[in-house]
Amino acid sequence: MSKSLSFKERFQIFRKSFLIALMDVIAIVGSFFFGLWVRFDFSFNLIPYEHLEEYLWFVALWSVLSVLVFSIFNLYKSVWTFVSTDEFFRIVVSYFILLLIGVLGIVLGFFNLPYACYIIGFVLSFCLCVAIRFSYRFLRQVKLYMKRHSPDSGKKNVMIIGAGMAGRALITEFKNSEHISDRVACVIDDNPQKRGKILCGAPIVGDRNYIPEAVEKYKIDKIIYAIAAGSSDTRKQILDICSRTGCQVQVLPAVYQLVNGNVSVGKQLRKVDAQDLLGRDPIKVNMDEIFEFISGKVVMVTGGGGSIGSELCRQIARSHPKQLIIFDIYENNAYDIQMELHRECPGLNLEVLIGSVRNTARLDYVLSTYKPDIVFHAAAHKHVPLMEDSPNEAIKNNVFGTYKMATAAAKYGVKRFVLISTDKAVNPTNIMGASKRLCEMVVQMMNRESDTEFVAVRFGNVLGSNGSVIPLFKKQIEAGGPVTVTHPDIIRYFMTIPEAVSLVLQAGYYAKGGEIFVLDMGEPVKIDTMARQLIRLSGFEPDVDIRVEYTGLRPGEKLYEELLMKEEGMQDTENKLIHIGKPIEMDDELFKKQLKELDRASKDEKADIKSLVEEIVPTYKRKK
Repeated sequence: MSKSLSFKERFQIFRKSFLIALMDVIAIVGSFFFGLWVRFDFSFNLIPYEHLEEYLWFVALWSVLSVLVFSIFNLYKSVWTFVSTDEFFRIVVSYFILLLIGVLGIVLGFFNLPYACYIIGFVLSFCLCVAIRFSYRFLRQVKLYMKRHSPDSGKKNVMIIGAGMAGRALITEFKNSEHISDRVACVIDDNPQKRGKILCGAPIVGDRNYIPEAVEKYKIDKIIYAIAAGSSDTRKQILDICSRTGCQVQVLPAVYQLVNGNVSVGKQLRKVDAQDLLGRDPIKVNMDEIFEFISGKVVMVTGGGGSIGSELCRQIARSHPKQLIIFDIYENNAYDIQMELHRECPGLNLEVLIGSVRNTARLDYVLSTYKPDIVFHAAAHKHVPLMEDSPNEAIKNNVFGTYKMATAAAKYGVKRFVLISTDKAVNPTNIMGASKRLCEMVVQMMNRESDTEFVAVRFGNVLGSNGSVIPLFKKQIEAGGPVTVTHPDIIRYFMTIPEAVSLVLQAGYYAKGGEIFVLDMGEPVKIDTMARQLIRLSGFEPDVDIRVEYTGLRPGEKLYEELLMKEEGMQDTENKLIHIGKPIEMDDELFKKQLKELDRASKDEKADIKSLVEEIVPTYKRKK
């Protein structure tokens, strides 16, 4: 419900409308008198007295009629700053209505002044009516133009990439906003038919290959990418060129909002991030399948306050579950997602519970009380270097937290259990990856022993997740460097958090039990290249303004990650971005004995627990 206006606010609105109406009346009175004056050879003494009387009666009536018609067409409610063709069209329609009234009055004999008086007065009042409404905008534009072109070292010259609707909306915002002192110096567009033309006062100077030369010629400080419909490949190629200019680079998202006038440039422009440099379009999923999978079911998310867990909760909440249970040991994270979902999904049946997946009694209570249909198990320790230094904690939390959660799920009739795994579980070289491989083995074993359908979903690095490399790079750039890269040749697969979670949910829909789903994350990205591009796109030069420092591979870190072991093979699903690795043969009874031994060793804080893990996970080859 909108807030009612105060008396002061209503008075200010009335005062502005009254002022414009008064100016209209003065214009009408002056215009028709001028017409009468012209008709009698610019001599007031030659105007007959009866015409003066007729004039006074006519302009009084005509002023009232004009103000009434203008009010009907909302000409007193327009914002002067943005008056445009819409207002002009409404003025034309208003004067057409007044023309019909005037002709009818003359035909019926109500108006008896000379025809020249009516013609001149009508045309002149129309011109003045338009001028009154456009003069404020014109004077404001002159003021802004003088401000932007005055000598001032703080102002920046801006290059716009894209001469389409998005670019036009952006340039218009630059010209109209009092809060933007920068000026658009030139526009780049690949369409040869646009070259040499002017877009809202800014010259279109060339295609993408001309960007470096245009930067020099027009002394560009900032480049804004404003191609709304461009492909990811086009965006990557152009941003690669921009990154070599040394200019600050920004991207314009959701341009339709600018066109609708809902947002301002200053709030919507964002810095380029790694997602813009991946060279692929955002991944699409079948939301109908996800809705069918989730709708009407009780869903539990462990680790629901983390990066992946919280996004799982957001997307699950939008799919109308019967109930969503968030389970997390970290109360601050759980509280944040609880408050967000209460605000964004007020009708959601939400339970937020604090507890550890390592606590069997707590799990028994939660699952027996709430009886979830689906469990997404995202609770885990995930930081590779930290787990190398605390390997027993990786085993306790990741392996036995998963084992206890899976056992409780089977005991209390959970229909589907989805483990969030990682590409680091493939031929692991660190204890974190080995622990996640053990988790995969646990759920595959549990799938063979219960009616619950146990599956795992494996993917790589997630952009923007807590502790990931991109937020670290941004903080280092903001601090002036150095930007630290472990090795110049290290590569990783990347995916956004919403993409990863959407594919996890769709993989859950495809699950029949026992599968390890592998998400296709496109081509791997060289971390060194990404770091240098982020530095350039922030307006700095690598190793000149901000140093790139190689720190060496961390304990257990690989140059590249794999998504499948050779034994697993590859099977496609209906979504070509989701593949299935077949289960590897294993001795379940032997595995249980090994798990008991591993459990004792972790509780006893054995120093050589990594050696024991090597015996259980044949593909684990830790670096000595």
